[in-house]
Amino acid sequence: LLAELAMHRVDLVIADGPMPQGVNVSGFNHLLGDCGISFFAIPELANTLADDFPNKLKGAPMLLPGEMTVVRSRLQQWLDGLLIYPRIVGEFDDSALMKAFGQTGAGIFIAPTPIANEVEKQYGVVTVGQTDDVREQFYAISVERKISHPAVAAITETAREWLFQDVPVLRKRKSSRNKS
Repeated sequence: LLAELAMHRVDLVIADGPMPQGVNVSGFNHLLGDCGISFFAIPELANTLADDFPNKLKGAPMLLPGEMTVVRSRLQQWLDGLLIYPRIVGEFDDSALMKAFGQTGAGIFIAPTPIANEVEKQYGVVTVGQTDDVREQFYAISVERKISHPAVAAITETAREWLFQDVPVLRKRKSSRNKS
């Protein structure tokens, strides 16, 4: 995608980390925001877990983001610090594929907390826990030092508002939007 950006075939790349060092692309990182993560499972799996979070993750089947993602290393450091070792049953570079496997009951998976309601509805899962100790960051990467393209500006501003909002307010706002 960064090559496509450099060739002006795309105007913006949304990523979970800044543009890697050493990439021969002239681009600029714009932090959109960060948020905590939530853990999801199908109801049948969630019902077999202990009641206390995050201890319920001990030995539980877990689907993890790929090793190249920033959130993966943050999640592993957090779990290691708590001496919690889930049973890793899958690793995914594609978050949609990870959610699809989670939907089948293969294991617990994570997603950004601001989209928890949507994840539950779309995949038929329930939230089994949430933490703000593991933060997922989002960046807009563009060829512009200062974003001036109207569509790119609208996307980045909306993302910033969405990611920095308090989740209950976000959920309430979305619900009222759906009713109109």
